[in-house]
Amino acid sequence: MGIPADPLTLAHWRRTVAEIYAAARAAGERDPAGAVDEFRTARDELFRMHPDSPITLERRAGWSGTRWFAYDPSWRIVAAIERAPASDEFEIDLAEDGVLRCARVGYARFSREGRATSLALYWFEGYGGGLWLPFLDATSGAATYGGGRYLYDTIKGADLGVGATTIVLDFNFAYNPSCAYDERWSCPLSPPENRLPFAVAAGERMS
Repeated sequence: MGIPADPLTLAHWRRTVAEIYAAARAAGERDPAGAVDEFRTARDELFRMHPDSPITLERRAGWSGTRWFAYDPSWRIVAAIERAPASDEFEIDLAEDGVLRCARVGYARFSREGRATSLALYWFEGYGGGLWLPFLDATSGAATYGGGRYLYDTIKGADLGVGATTIVLDFNFAYNPSCAYDERWSCPLSPPENRLPFAVAAGERMS
């Protein structure tokens, strides 16, 4: 991976994202709906003002903000973590940004409307690493971004709350990767195995 255009502004971006998620975790237990509203407002402000925003300067004046499904408390789920018996490594080609090595480290198991399902949990390899949880669903490519959405990307501070045996899956926070807004960004897209067999009408949308 190459050096970013301005490492210091990127470091500030990541720190700000981490602070936004820390506030969301702190408020999430006592006021989940309020935490979601504050998160969305803070994210839009970051997109409007930060030099590393995926919304280009030329577009910001007429940009109306990100679009979201209405908050739905039923999409806040605490899933059980099942550790993978062995790390299954694979590579993701990020074009100009090189090859990203990734490993499947476990599964988040939960039920939705009586249907048992799971999402694979991944770990970005390399110095520091980070937990990554992307997903696709029946809205992908229609109401939501075709490459999938993210719930976790801890290398950039996106962390809703994960422990040794459980993980918070609040799909109201599901967000588009930066490449959904600017094709100059290279983003790892969700592996096909993380396609949910139903529509997740929660989180960020494209239309």
